[in-house]
Amino acid sequence: MSGKVVVTGMGIVSSLGLDLETTWRGLVAGRSGVNYITLFDASENQTRIAGEIPAEFSEHYKLYIKKRAAGQMTRVTKMCIVAAKDAVRHAGIDFGQMDKTRCSVIMGVVNTGNSSVEIDTTPQNTVFKSMSNAMSAWVSLDYQLMGPNYAINTACASSAYALAGGYDMIRNDQADVVIVGGADSIINKEEIEGFNALYALSVQNDPPEKASKPFAADRDGFVIGEGAGVIILESEESALRRGATIYSELAGYGLSSEGYNIMAPMKDGEGMAFTINKALKSSGVAMEEVDYINAHGTSTELNDRYETLAIKRVFGDRASQIAVSSTKSMLGHTIGAAGTIEGIVTSLSVYHDIITPTINLFHPDPDLDLDFVPHVSRNQKVNIALSNSFGFGGHNATLVFRKY
Repeated sequence: MSGKVVVTGMGIVSSLGLDLETTWRGLVAGRSGVNYITLFDASENQTRIAGEIPAEFSEHYKLYIKKRAAGQMTRVTKMCIVAAKDAVRHAGIDFGQMDKTRCSVIMGVVNTGNSSVEIDTTPQNTVFKSMSNAMSAWVSLDYQLMGPNYAINTACASSAYALAGGYDMIRNDQADVVIVGGADSIINKEEIEGFNALYALSVQNDPPEKASKPFAADRDGFVIGEGAGVIILESEESALRRGATIYSELAGYGLSSEGYNIMAPMKDGEGMAFTINKALKSSGVAMEEVDYINAHGTSTELNDRYETLAIKRVFGDRASQIAVSSTKSMLGHTIGAAGTIEGIVTSLSVYHDIITPTINLFHPDPDLDLDFVPHVSRNQKVNIALSNSFGFGGHNATLVFRKY
């Protein structure tokens, strides 16, 4: 096993902005990216709100992707390419100077967004648009990388699993650089109707920006977000050789399968707690060292209750002293992209010593009594932070980020 795995670049496309800086500023300011749906006529849907990315994206992506290739990609795949290219640029990597056989791509992909809202699909592009490996393949093609490129699907934990996979590749000396991320959009009529049928989505449409309220007593389901997040993971040796800025260390992770229920988490957060404990053990972090937890925090009844119980189960009396917040309160739930987007937010919290807030916590649930950093961000030293991702099917992931 080689040395440390570090974060040297990040890229985001989100409902708060088309780049990392704009999104981070919005999150620190406690702004919501949730609004009324414009991608299709949602007037007949129970849920009529979502965290759509800015409309300017339809022109913005053309700065990154050639016309012919763009025709073979869905809007979601384009989001991934934009975030990936921004992350590579942010990391200052020149792949011409790297051993391309030791550069890989892993993407968390639930679906490519080839749904009823996708426009201009020709018969010969249908296959390319639907390929679940398209995102990793296009990124790899763009830079002519020769290390493995592949996709992972573990529902809402997909891109967190991708980060764990990238960590392993570097630690096992199979790669120097891994481009890791995810992109997703389920803002379409059929999937919103499906999640409404499961009573999983918020139906508090007015005002949109107040609907996602993790850990609140009046939470009524998650709000769909869309977007992409990409992180450059690199061996410490490679990063130092390049003179790269290091934003944090990915110190370890915990992955588990609950083997319990296709939708509901294991009772009282038992599976979540097991995963968090596994992550602490993997990274050699004592529970006394954890300063911040970026929660899965979906704004659903069971997730928020069980995640709170899991944190208490792991940290005992110290749980109330750890800052916990939910990025989804502002961006909504970006499904396959969530693990990496929230990994980016966690990494930036470690780098800047700023904890982003949980907005809309106007009526705290008395049973959920942790420090959820309500309404406004907090300047606080963050040496060790966790990022939780839990998906339908019992896929659990906890990532550990450490100040470098």
